[in-house]
Amino acid sequence: MSYRIDCLQYANWSEKIFRQMREGGVDAVHVTVAYHETFRETVLNLEAWNRWFELYPDLIVKGQLASDIDVAKDKGKTAVFFGFQNPSPIEDDIGLVEILHTLGARFMQLSYNNQSLLATGCYEAEDPGLTRMGRQVIREMNRVGLVIDMSHSADRSTIEAADLSQRPITITHANPHCWQPALRNKRDEVIRAVTQNGGIMGFSLYPHHLMNKSDCTLESFCDMIADTVAKFGVEHFGIGSDLCQDQPDSIVEWMRVGRWSKDIDYGEGSANAPGFPAMPDWFRDNRDFGNIETGLRAKGFSDAEIAGLLGDNWYRFFQSNFTPQTA
Repeated sequence: MSYRIDCLQYANWSEKIFRQMREGGVDAVHVTVAYHETFRETVLNLEAWNRWFELYPDLIVKGQLASDIDVAKDKGKTAVFFGFQNPSPIEDDIGLVEILHTLGARFMQLSYNNQSLLATGCYEAEDPGLTRMGRQVIREMNRVGLVIDMSHSADRSTIEAADLSQRPITITHANPHCWQPALRNKRDEVIRAVTQNGGIMGFSLYPHHLMNKSDCTLESFCDMIADTVAKFGVEHFGIGSDLCQDQPDSIVEWMRVGRWSKDIDYGEGSANAPGFPAMPDWFRDNRDFGNIETGLRAKGFSDAEIAGLLGDNWYRFFQSNFTPQTA
């Protein structure tokens, strides 16, 4: 059985999007439930998801284990897995790592763009690496089965996390820096550290991470995938689209600024164009996953390789890393 899994979206969720996921055959999706929220605010976001599960039981189901994807797929639904793009939900309390895993969280970034209590974000001028708390939190995340995500973290912090963690880590949504030199994209030494330690990286469709941004072609995107997997191994990659469908432009301010600054920062590549960039015409929403499959096939990828990139690799990763560590 093959799967179609998107390991990062931050959409403005609605019945329309849930139905589009079904039209696109998306079996599972990792959704952001916190950017800068405190623990209590994150719980409110989880409550909102519980309501969506109640309202649309024919379309979505809460995912906690890889096996939940099989149940969802069998019933024509999408399994929804929760994650944080910032460690703010644990505040300064390491005990909340286990609490949040119990509530359903399965991914947590150790930093967003700034320095956090755990690690350095990719927008900081200096990267001193993991903090003392960061090292402790990695150990606790390993223990309970909360996956370490370094998508927005700086290079040294990411390499240290990959080497220190006793379980594989992820970069759920980014692309190679050598293809598109965005601050958020990853240099080869970072990708190597993650993959050689058994980790997995999701290729991003967010225009600021793409060559030529919104005008990126499907051929260019698939060429990038081909070059990257040739270096590091096809089994270490999937899709993490970073799709922000139907979000109002005002949400960019929350993503970039949160509460830490009075200045407005719309992120790299968009200082003169606030708001979300237009998606490439070959990937507008969840219904377009088939275009990626078509593009990969045109590049000579085998059926097994395509299945791995579109979801099977994530499925295997979920199987191994969402449950508590065994002795």
